[in-house]
Amino acid sequence: MSPTVLPAARRSGLAARLQRYVEGGGPAGSDQGLTGRQVLGAFLTFFGAIFLMNGVLIYWAVATNSGLVANEPYRKGLHYNERIAADEQQKRLGWRDRIELTKDGLVALLLTDGAGQPVSGLKIETVLGRPATNRQDLRAAMVEVAAGHYEAGIAALDAGAWLVSLEARRDSEDPIYRIRRRVWLRP
Repeated sequence: MSPTVLPAARRSGLAARLQRYVEGGGPAGSDQGLTGRQVLGAFLTFFGAIFLMNGVLIYWAVATNSGLVANEPYRKGLHYNERIAADEQQKRLGWRDRIELTKDGLVALLLTDGAGQPVSGLKIETVLGRPATNRQDLRAAMVEVAAGHYEAGIAALDAGAWLVSLEARRDSEDPIYRIRRRVWLRP
C-alpha cells in the first residue's frame, strides 16, 4: 500500500475526493485526471498575473521618476575637470563650516578658516530643497550678521530630510566655496 493512500476508515469526504483526483478520477463524476486544458489555463493564469504586476510596477516607476539625474548632464560633463580643480582648491583653503537649519526656515552658517578665524565678506547663495525632487526648492541670499556668521530666512519648513546647497563668492567671480549637506528636521 502506498504511503499516500489514506486508510479507508480515516477518509473524509474531501480526502476521498482528493484521493480519487490524484489516482486519475479527476473532478467528481469525471473519468480524466488533470487535462491539458487545465494545465494550459493554470500556466496562462500564472504568467498573466506576473505580466500584469510587471506592467503595473513599470507604469509606477515611469510615472513617478523622470530618470533625470542632473540637469544638462552633457554640459556638466564637459566641465568636469574644472569642477575637480575647484574642489581641490576648496580643500586647500582649509575652511570649516557649520550649518544649522530650523523649522521656522532659518538657515545659519558659521564659516572659519584653518586657523579658526571667521571668514567675512562673502556673498552666499543658498538653495534648500528635498533630496528626491526639486519641486520644493527654495532660494535665498545669506546675510552676514556677524564676522563669519551668515543667515537666511526662508519659509517655515516641514519635518524630514532637506538638502542644503551653499555657494560662497567674493564679488561676482566663480564660487570659491561650495557646501552640499543633507539635514534632518525632526517632527
